[in-house]
Amino acid sequence: MRKITLITGGQRSGKSSYAQKLAEEACEKPVYLATARYWDEDFTERIRRHQSDRGEQWETVEEDTYLSKLNITGRTVLLDCITLWLTNLFHDSNYNPEKALELAKQEWDQFVQNENHLLVVSNEIGMGIHGGAEISRKFTDIHGWMNQHIAEQADEVILMVSGIPMKIK
Repeated sequence: MRKITLITGGQRSGKSSYAQKLAEEACEKPVYLATARYWDEDFTERIRRHQSDRGEQWETVEEDTYLSKLNITGRTVLLDCITLWLTNLFHDSNYNPEKALELAKQEWDQFVQNENHLLVVSNEIGMGIHGGAEISRKFTDIHGWMNQHIAEQADEVILMVSGIPMKIK
């Protein structure tokens, strides 16, 4: 049976650790689907920190673009995170928001056809200051639309605030 839980919130709100806890409670050998690219030393350090937070029971799969090509049917999967995945698609689409959003929705819709228990981490980046640069505003827009697309399909949506999960759907 397919189940989608979207866990969203601000930076350092506890999203990933909460999602990890849920995945570990759901099964003995969860899959960690990492979407980050090794952009720079900061990202590399963040990736290392996330890796060290997981125990040996985790199987890690790295895919920064084409989620639908993965064969992980029937598994409990923690996808971390939509924000980094969208960043990759936006970059690969030459920062064309319409093209990136279309590709993201197509990829997502194909990906969720599998029978998985999906725990999906995303950020709420549109709740703060209005971006000063046009590219920031475009990314915030596509991110908000993609979060809506995922939330609509999700069975459960949890908003993390200061480490506290708040069920909103």
